[in-house]
Amino acid sequence: MELRKVLSAVALAGAILSAGSSGGKRGHAADAAAVIDAADAGRHVAALADDAFEGREGGSRGGRAAGAYIVEALRAAGIEPAGDDGTYFQRFGAMRNILALVPGSDPACERELVVVGAHYDHVGYGTAANSYGPTGLIHNGADDNASGVAGVLEIAQVLGSMPVKPRRPILVAFWDGEEKGLLGSWHFLRVRPKPLRDQRPVFAVNLDMIGRLRGDRVEVYGARTMTGLRRMLVEANRETGLELVIDWDIADDSDHFPFIESRVATVMLHTGLHDEYHRPSDDVQLVDTAGVERVARLALEVVTTVADAPAALPPFRDASRREKNAHRDALERVLPLPPGSPRGRWGMSTRADAGDPQAPVVVRVVPDSPLDQAGLHCGDRILAIDGEPVGNQETMLRRMAAAGEAPALEVDRAGRRIALQIVGGGAPSAAAEPAPAR
Repeated sequence: MELRKVLSAVALAGAILSAGSSGGKRGHAADAAAVIDAADAGRHVAALADDAFEGREGGSRGGRAAGAYIVEALRAAGIEPAGDDGTYFQRFGAMRNILALVPGSDPACERELVVVGAHYDHVGYGTAANSYGPTGLIHNGADDNASGVAGVLEIAQVLGSMPVKPRRPILVAFWDGEEKGLLGSWHFLRVRPKPLRDQRPVFAVNLDMIGRLRGDRVEVYGARTMTGLRRMLVEANRETGLELVIDWDIADDSDHFPFIESRVATVMLHTGLHDEYHRPSDDVQLVDTAGVERVARLALEVVTTVADAPAALPPFRDASRREKNAHRDALERVLPLPPGSPRGRWGMSTRADAGDPQAPVVVRVVPDSPLDQAGLHCGDRILAIDGEPVGNQETMLRRMAAAGEAPALEVDRAGRRIALQIVGGGAPSAAAEPAPAR
């Protein structure tokens, strides 16, 4: 494809941006539901997954054209460049990260950088090393990762329009060279551009392949990297109501990994692999733009919650780099009910979680007990009793022992906050039991 055709595609992208501006998208952060829009996200995906960008391989002319599209979108959002020499670009070899900064409102935490990003490169025409075939054809990467880029651009639009910015600065980042070995995110962490050298990343969100939402199911990686981060995700998920599948494994397969290796608390949101992964068939007609909208809303809530947190953020959890799904399975393992054992007052056992101590895990529910009849499930996490957070497992046990006959519980069930009303608890006595630690 001739270069002038690629440049024509960039001009077309500018027209798409203008057409999809939704009247300038003005509003407060609370108006995010109206600002983040499936139709606009779809226009971004369609532009970036167009054949004119030749699969957006890092360092290629198609990749550079995709970068030009993203820069125009950032300019339209009114967000300052944070790259080299007053530009949006941070160059490394033939590739370029794209960086834009939303300044924070509190000088006391101006050096604490919250990052939201996505990689914008893909695999070009595909080779035996990076494609599941057929090779030699344009791999548009509509889900991987035009969907994540679209989500971050929608978030950028909200951040640019907020009349009052969060306390901490927010970096909007688009990584290049992810498909070549996470090159862009590694480069940023090793060599930050001059405008950001006095700031250090304290938290990051990575959106990678968010265009195939199925059954409301979103995979979440890195939720163990900060104490209480899972609970914060549940709070952020109140409006979107997605099913959050927390994966404890951490692999070097996307741009969350360099941040975690650099001891920065990070979460990645991902809607899962599919048969079109790294194939030419990963194209725009298969992307669920309504799903992109919902995942982007969740990511925005996470980013702004962290950026506006009034207190110092918890430190990075080093244990998260050693924890695996096998440890998760041991923690959540259901305890059998011994024959003839007493029901206890409420009929549950819980286990404490070091990564989320304010949400004990239910590992046994006695059949026909008050909690069983209220709808409690094994795997639920106890968040609050009568509207008050539980604090930790020991506090929860004391409060359940002293509770009246019909306390109300709030639980985390796969990332959704569920209210349960208990009846028939009887007189105060022994409450729930702590289960053996795992």
